[in-house]
Amino acid sequence: MTAITLVQGDITRQHADAIVNAANSSLLGGGGVDGAIHRRGGPAVLADCRKLRASHYGRGLATGRAVATTAGELDAHWVIHTVGPRFSQEEDRSKLLASCYRESLRVADELGARTVAFPAVSAGIYGWPMDDAARIAVETVRTTRTDVEEVRFVLFDDLAYEAFARQAQV
Repeated sequence: MTAITLVQGDITRQHADAIVNAANSSLLGGGGVDGAIHRRGGPAVLADCRKLRASHYGRGLATGRAVATTAGELDAHWVIHTVGPRFSQEEDRSKLLASCYRESLRVADELGARTVAFPAVSAGIYGWPMDDAARIAVETVRTTRTDVEEVRFVLFDDLAYEAFARQAQV
């Protein structure tokens, strides 16, 4: 059974086999978690992302999918990039958000990662309501078959931490 732990802090300061990046589809860095991971990981992360764009992901990474690169200067072996959906009041995109977590765990299993640090995917600039983002994240991790031993949700502020804590206790 996969242990779920919560940490309030900076995901780029975590020691884990894999750190999940809430990436944009270009894989070339951006704002929020994506920009922080690219900055802290250094040029090796961007170089790997450019190689991916030049090969299988010429149009970018699709929403709900995941792919791995080196972690560069981060205290991890790999960065698993996943593209979360933007929140919409008109369309239920929760299956795409759940897919981000499932696909990231699938990639982690392929890599042999035993510890994986996740941010609250889509709950930042993509506008997903934090309580619902937490519910989908925790529920998906709990119901996904994986060899990952620890999933660590690294949450940037009190609001996110409290939302995930409520779901982890359920």
